[in-house]
Amino acid sequence: MTKLLFKEESYKIIGLCMEVHKELGKGFSEIIYGDSLEIEFKKNNINYSREKRFKIVYKGVTLPHYYIADFIIDDKIIVEIKAIESLTGSHLKQTLNYLAATKINLGLLVNFGEDSLNYKRVIL
Repeated sequence: MTKLLFKEESYKIIGLCMEVHKELGKGFSEIIYGDSLEIEFKKNNINYSREKRFKIVYKGVTLPHYYIADFIIDDKIIVEIKAIESLTGSHLKQTLNYLAATKINLGLLVNFGEDSLNYKRVIL
């Protein structure tokens, strides 16, 4: 049997995302879901950083633009939130790129824009 990476932490995060979706439903912008999720993280003593910036280096040169992570949990899980009709392969690839850029191994791609919360575990 395969052991899930950060199983307990990711289940807790997804549960909090479900709570936000249950309360708000679909139709709000990402920032509203992010604000609500931040309240849940604080209430549940989740150690997080919000909108953390990561430099991107190309051939030894730091690019002038950077990646901004929606949430970083305990410096080991990226939570990337969306509020769109449905997730696509490009969203998964984007999350994989974020994992590669940050050297973090687990991403949770969470979409609040559907009738039910939709999420994907993304592993580098």
